[in-house]
Amino acid sequence: MDFSKNILETIGNTPLVKLNKIVAEIDALVLAKVETFNPGNSVKDRMAVKMIEDAEADGRLKPGGTIIEGTSGNTGMGLALVAIIKGYKLICVISDKQSKEKMDILRAVGAKVVVCPTDVEPTDPRSYYSVSKRLAEETPNSWYVNQYDNLSNSLAHYEQTGPEIWKQTDGKITHFVVGVGTGGTISGVGKYLKEKNPNIKIWGIDTYGSVFKKYHETGVFDENEIYSYITEGIGEDILPKNVDFSLIDGFTKVTDKDAAVYTRKIAMEEAIFVGNSAGACIKGLLQLKEHFKPEDVVVVLFHDSGSRYVGKMFNDDWMRERGFLEENVTKAEDVIKDHIDKELIVVRTEELVSHAIERMRKYKISQIPVVDINGFVGSVDETDLFRSYVADKNVAEKPIKEVMGKPFPIVKLGTTIEEVSKLFTKENDAVLVDLGNGKHHIITKYDIIGSIK
Repeated sequence: MDFSKNILETIGNTPLVKLNKIVAEIDALVLAKVETFNPGNSVKDRMAVKMIEDAEADGRLKPGGTIIEGTSGNTGMGLALVAIIKGYKLICVISDKQSKEKMDILRAVGAKVVVCPTDVEPTDPRSYYSVSKRLAEETPNSWYVNQYDNLSNSLAHYEQTGPEIWKQTDGKITHFVVGVGTGGTISGVGKYLKEKNPNIKIWGIDTYGSVFKKYHETGVFDENEIYSYITEGIGEDILPKNVDFSLIDGFTKVTDKDAAVYTRKIAMEEAIFVGNSAGACIKGLLQLKEHFKPEDVVVVLFHDSGSRYVGKMFNDDWMRERGFLEENVTKAEDVIKDHIDKELIVVRTEELVSHAIERMRKYKISQIPVVDINGFVGSVDETDLFRSYVADKNVAEKPIKEVMGKPFPIVKLGTTIEEVSKLFTKENDAVLVDLGNGKHHIITKYDIIGSIK
């Protein structure tokens, strides 16, 4: 009979799949190493087993102990599988930018999940790096994994993933392209492949908000490059010991939007349901296309499953809110379609300035049309009200008609975005759209900016 003794024995030997439509403009054979076939649905299963086994061997992890790790979700899943089989407890410290699906999955496999803020310095006591270390110090019989600096991470890929790729390509691989986070995959695979053939090129995919690309090119750790970003699983604001920059031939950066858009494209064009870093890898691959020749064999690694992003990249509302959904915005109504059903907030000429201020606060808006019995007769915005207040502290008790500006321009449905945009000036911050039946809706500069792709 052919069976595995436990689920951990099914890790590895993932398939290599030819990509077709999505890489049509690349003049080379492009193959995807699809790591979702691992039982935890990600490449991280490999290093999770290796790190735990090495810690057991040298006594860092003792029977009945608690494993503690800061994770973006996938390493936590791999650790959870091993913890279940081997009888350990697990605490996963995760940043709040990670998908809800990742957090729910970790809890489903028995992990305790601690959520930390994303937008803080690595040294901040609230960061998931700092919280992980503190919990390890406070928890009896615990072991802090530290996948970033734990070299068993890259060793797992040197021993497993690299040899698999070499064998599956019959040694014909010329380029390896992969997203870089902890650095374990690119460094482990890169080391093995370059030992087999020093001419193989190793390319890392980085994201905006991360330090890898500039550091590799200049040796400068530029803190000005560090800012919060959406893409999950790649990029860092630290330099993990697992990233061996000497093995990497170059980096290319991919925007949050492109990573999200191409994540969806992979599913729709190749029928491969994979995660956010895979989308970044494909867009990065296209950005590097001039480096490839017809005889080349390019392997790109897909880290994890799309099931962990159904509430994010695969959700139209989430994509639309961030301006990532590729929709054709050409007319006035396209800009406001997500809130066109909301009632237009107005203020009347005889109402007091304080009423307008209160309405702005309540509805979190900056401009309000002014009406009387004849229709729109003026407008007020927060800038004008502020100036009026500076000039006269009693302005709040004055009627709106004494401080209002000119009425906002009104356009009809079907008016092009270009025509609407021309109506915004230093003196005018909004435009009204006539919806018919006496109803109107407001377009602000914020709406126009949000429609820019």
